[in-house]
Amino acid sequence: MTAKTCFKCQNEKPLTEFYRHGMMADGHLNKCKACTKRDSRNHRDKNIDRIRMYDRERSALPHRVAKRKELYAWEWENHPDRMKARNLLSNAVRDGKVMKKPCAFCQSQEQVEAHHHDYTLPLDVTWLCKPCHRRFHALERMATYSKPQDQSGAF
Repeated sequence: MTAKTCFKCQNEKPLTEFYRHGMMADGHLNKCKACTKRDSRNHRDKNIDRIRMYDRERSALPHRVAKRKELYAWEWENHPDRMKARNLLSNAVRDGKVMKKPCAFCQSQEQVEAHHHDYTLPLDVTWLCKPCHRRFHALERMATYSKPQDQSGAF
């Protein structure tokens, strides 16, 4: 079987449009991904206070707190320049010395983050919204990995 009908929208779709589920006879959920995502979003919107409380309680569990501390310590050990720049910028924003600006690409004012081009200049940043910041780093990674190889075949 390569296709399946969603019980929610009644559309026949390829199996790739259904989440895997080991308890189902064909190994896939009976609701398509689009309907599942819509239902999850609607549930979250209707129950946002309860879900936020659950998330807060879950984040306070001892093993999650320990993992956060471990990751934070790793960041400081492996990238002290990044952490120092992040802290200096955060303090400057808090003190009103630096003002957040809209995203440099899409002009959005929501979820704006600072992008450091040089960590030795902690207050010299480009303000990007979260989606544009992710895209920027993805493009940066693609450019890094697609550099031409030299004669030896190494990068």
